[in-house]
Amino acid sequence: MQQTYRIGELARKCNVTVRTIRYYESLGLLKTNHRSDGGQRYYTDADVVYLNRIAELKELDFSLSEIRTIIMMGGEDTTGQKRRNELLRQYRSKLSEAMERQAAIERRVADLSWHIQQLETNDDFQQCPGLMCKNCTFKDRCRFREL
Repeated sequence: MQQTYRIGELARKCNVTVRTIRYYESLGLLKTNHRSDGGQRYYTDADVVYLNRIAELKELDFSLSEIRTIIMMGGEDTTGQKRRNELLRQYRSKLSEAMERQAAIERRVADLSWHIQQLETNDDFQQCPGLMCKNCTFKDRCRFREL
């Protein structure tokens, strides 16, 4: 017999709020299939898996709309192959975006390091930019080089 959880138990188990679970239900991301005679919602281990998958995808910068699209494929995807392929496509896209952000950060780190080195090398800040530019070892990178 499969373990069941009330909404508060599910929230604690998955480290989300009850409000988040209800919101995901309203979006169709999570479906409550089991209710008591009094209307109390009960969730299964499968719901735990879905909720953890949603949290994982959110951590990887998937929007709720993107997550919903993937989850909704389940109705027409009995083998899971369509969802798998869509996830692979989106993971690759997210990886590409992350690599672009990483390259931008690396450029920023290099630029900040250069500025630190420049200021540590030149004793007279008032002369840079200025009279020192002609002999400066940083003139190929400095935007004031032609003053």
